[in-house]
Amino acid sequence: MHVNPMTDRSRRLGEGNVPYLLFTFSAPAIVGMLAQSMYLLVDRVFVGRALGDVAIAATTVAFPCMLVLMAFGMLIGIGGAALVSIRLGQRNVAEAEQVLANATLLMLGVSLVLSLLGELFLNPLLTIFGASPTVLPYAHDYMQIIVAGTVFQIMSFGLNAIIRGEGNPRIAMITMLLSVLLNAIAAPILIFGLHWGMRGAAVATVLAQAVSTLWVLWYFFRGRSVLKLRAAKLRLQWPICAAILALGSPLFAMQLAASVTNSLLNNQLRIYGGDLAVSVMGIIYALVMVTLMPIFGINQGAQPIIGFNYGAQRFDRVKKTLQTAVLAASGISLLGYAVAMLFPGLVIALFTEHDPALNHLGRHAIRLSMMMLPIVGFQIVSASYFQAVGKPKHAMLLSLSRQVLLLIPAVLILPRFFGLDGVWLALPVSDCCSSLLTGIWLCLELRHLYRRHAETESDPPRLEISGP
Repeated sequence: MHVNPMTDRSRRLGEGNVPYLLFTFSAPAIVGMLAQSMYLLVDRVFVGRALGDVAIAATTVAFPCMLVLMAFGMLIGIGGAALVSIRLGQRNVAEAEQVLANATLLMLGVSLVLSLLGELFLNPLLTIFGASPTVLPYAHDYMQIIVAGTVFQIMSFGLNAIIRGEGNPRIAMITMLLSVLLNAIAAPILIFGLHWGMRGAAVATVLAQAVSTLWVLWYFFRGRSVLKLRAAKLRLQWPICAAILALGSPLFAMQLAASVTNSLLNNQLRIYGGDLAVSVMGIIYALVMVTLMPIFGINQGAQPIIGFNYGAQRFDRVKKTLQTAVLAASGISLLGYAVAMLFPGLVIALFTEHDPALNHLGRHAIRLSMMMLPIVGFQIVSASYFQAVGKPKHAMLLSLSRQVLLLIPAVLILPRFFGLDGVWLALPVSDCCSSLLTGIWLCLELRHLYRRHAETESDPPRLEISGP
């Protein structure tokens, strides 16, 4: 007997075991997010062990620049993926292929412009992002190659997002794992074997992204994709381009805001603690990213479950999904907190050979800056809840509160009273205040949800599933 896949998916979302559903929806996203964080971790570990703390500082000041490049990948890739999903939902495959073609051309054009501007203004940009005269040559060697390979970063990320948009998360996950594995293999060979230093790390990254780009292009040209990338459709249509950019602009803005925040942090660290403090922040970034990426994966898994059941007025399942996601995210953040508090020396030892100054400052900074990590999982999942129930303005405000709106004032004000410790303290202060704000907002939302649940409990809505 033929089973309508939409009917089966609706039944699973509306009736399936919530913890199991959350696991099955989140697992591919968690793997993909962890793979993405491995780029940051691999480069910093290998260059740190090869060249010392100045190399870690170089990758740290390069990070805001990479965030800018990634922002443009999100602008086109996430926007294109959203529009592809809409067109496929309308069963309009021809227009979805037009979106794919236009997104591909946009990626190529934007990449070329960014590469040109990056090569022309690289040193001034790195100085703005926090590079000292000592760190600048290392950061320049690294970013010069990364900027030259911008097309591969944007194409691999953007087209992979569209693969998810057409409904194939498994291939998207394989693409990311392939890229990370190649980077992890190539980086030590080029850095230690061929002694290419910072350039070796950059070449390994670009090489991995180039292979990933070829893979996704093959998928759309020759693979078993729903959509095909057809040469006849490779012409820009401005209404489609405008729709792609409009849908991708919220994430683009948040990514640019993250770049500004990182730049400000780097400059404050350099002023109050010098290049050594910037190196320590690079290690903290890596540890935080590895901790938070699985939480972002849980978010991606929880959103369709919460959204479906909210729309179906199954508010008991909405609450259950939210509670399960918060517990899972809090467990991950607690694990990251335990590692940070109990084993900061081991974390630092991953990145560099014996360095007493880095070790002493790093232990203190890790424990100070990550003291509020246990509540971050709650904040991220709860902010994302509002996105899932169709309140994107609430979600964006709460997300920006932690990453920008509260963090920037804290970074500017606290060092005036506490010196370098004020920079480290800005992170937990922002985490604490944004979690309180999110908690208050969520309590008000849940009260409203409880009232609606009580109203529907006596006459619960039936889950209507159409199909044969």
